[in-house]
Amino acid sequence: MKILSINGPIIKADNDGSIRMREMVKVGDLGLIGEVIELQQEHAVIQVYEDTTGVKVNEKVDALKYPLSVTLGPGLLGGIFDGIGRPLKKFSENGFIERGLYPFPLDEDKRYDFITDMKKGDAVSEGMHLGHIIEMSLKHYIMVPPGVTGIIGDIFPGKRKVEDIFCTIELDHGEPLEIRGFHKWPVRKKRPVNERLSMNEPFFTGQRVLDFLFPIPRGGVAAVPGGFGAGKTVLQHSIAKWSNADIIIYVGCGERGNEIAQILEEFPTLKDPRSGRSLMERTIIIANTSNMPVTARESSIYTGITMAEYYRDMGYNVTILADSTSRWAEALRELSSRLEEIPAEEGYPAYLASRLAEYYERAGSFKTLSGKTGSITAIGAVSPQGADFSEPVTQHTKRFVRSFWALDKSLASAKHFPAVSWKISYSEYGEEVVDWWKLNANVDWDSMRTTLAETLQDADKLENIIKIVGFESLPDREKLTVLSSNLIKKGFLQQNSYDPVDSFCLPEKQVKIAQALIYFHSRSAEMMNEGDSFNKINKSEAIDKIQRLKFIPFPSAEFDSTLDEINTELEGKQ
Repeated sequence: MKILSINGPIIKADNDGSIRMREMVKVGDLGLIGEVIELQQEHAVIQVYEDTTGVKVNEKVDALKYPLSVTLGPGLLGGIFDGIGRPLKKFSENGFIERGLYPFPLDEDKRYDFITDMKKGDAVSEGMHLGHIIEMSLKHYIMVPPGVTGIIGDIFPGKRKVEDIFCTIELDHGEPLEIRGFHKWPVRKKRPVNERLSMNEPFFTGQRVLDFLFPIPRGGVAAVPGGFGAGKTVLQHSIAKWSNADIIIYVGCGERGNEIAQILEEFPTLKDPRSGRSLMERTIIIANTSNMPVTARESSIYTGITMAEYYRDMGYNVTILADSTSRWAEALRELSSRLEEIPAEEGYPAYLASRLAEYYERAGSFKTLSGKTGSITAIGAVSPQGADFSEPVTQHTKRFVRSFWALDKSLASAKHFPAVSWKISYSEYGEEVVDWWKLNANVDWDSMRTTLAETLQDADKLENIIKIVGFESLPDREKLTVLSSNLIKKGFLQQNSYDPVDSFCLPEKQVKIAQALIYFHSRSAEMMNEGDSFNKINKSEAIDKIQRLKFIPFPSAEFDSTLDEINTELEGKQ
């Protein structure tokens, strides 16, 4: 085939009848990586994942006979890849990504100790774990590929490289299948599972405002919309470090180069609170900056979610952080424009909603082919221009997520972090996680959550009145509501990600602080009924002690004694 026309990353080539939809191709004399996205009788339309500068009409196009795929195997953890899965570390010697190169993304020379209980003649089926090696500090399972059933011919425990044969499987028909340490999988194709499971275990981020007020379960999906400077990146860093996920996949999708560089510098220095070692040992970074080819940006989230499914199939709980889906949607818009498709609202293609759905629906909790349980929790940042949440990407995203963590620029400007707005954020996952709180924390979490939310809402309703008549003109009851609301904001919702204690909050500590806040409000109301004034309550030492609780290590004798002092103060025994 030969090139007929070039329009940025979109190339038309003559169709000789041998090429297939979604097939990978090499374009031009440089051998640029591309993918067929449209087939017509006389020509094929190809999106190229690299800069097409210098490519000429009539240069050749070679079909590779397979779709856009990512290489899956040991060595992904701790790796940094571009949007189509190329290892950036292998380009670092020259300082830039050379066009037309697609190096093997895994370490070909490293030897792993393959440990297995399987033996020749054992029956195997799709998804079964044949054995494992140790990747970083996690077990990396060598699995039977989907759709394969047979018996083991030979198996080779001991030191193996990823390109070595780990075992052979005798099939019912045809030649024996060689199982190596890696395999390729099409990024736009879901990896199969046995069944989708209900979600009932909370996904804990360590951020009180998220875990307590707007929770998601493992396998849930959440959107984090916010304008520039609202704190999306810092919040995602905190989630990556402190969440109860086994593996983190961070997709820097079209973000500014300096932000990606900051992530690449900071993540290796972050300590994993579980092991005390580098957080990168259980992290994969897909780095695709805004100045990289727009087509690679479009594919980057599929590359990330495919890697997530691979580790999910091993029985791990994976979290994928996409920052941001707005930049990904902009890539769709640019490609759609070059393809001369009819635009929908604000120039985005008509299939924007379906593409978002395809991505988010790959998250969930599943019973894998091996019988294990694994999950993918998807958290997507959205960057609406001017913090306008009515724009198409934010609105379509709300259709497919059940937890909406809206960041408020005014809160960020007031140094209130995380700047999650309690006014417009929401979570529809309460029913999924309420039983966990009853069984593991032995509290009526739903009632406590409702009480905190209602206090915040009641205080918000008083804001306009205060602006007109002033705080001092309010009745004492309403003054107490405002006081309690401010105490909730400062003592519970506000959290310092750089404080060694407050950067992370255990669920048990969240419960204790919430109980102290609720007791303060209810007991103060009782004191007013008994004749005490608001001014007396406002001078209570318990207020300062409640605000200090979040900075006190938990569990500790100091925390317990501070709670006792708060209760004693409120009960009026001193």
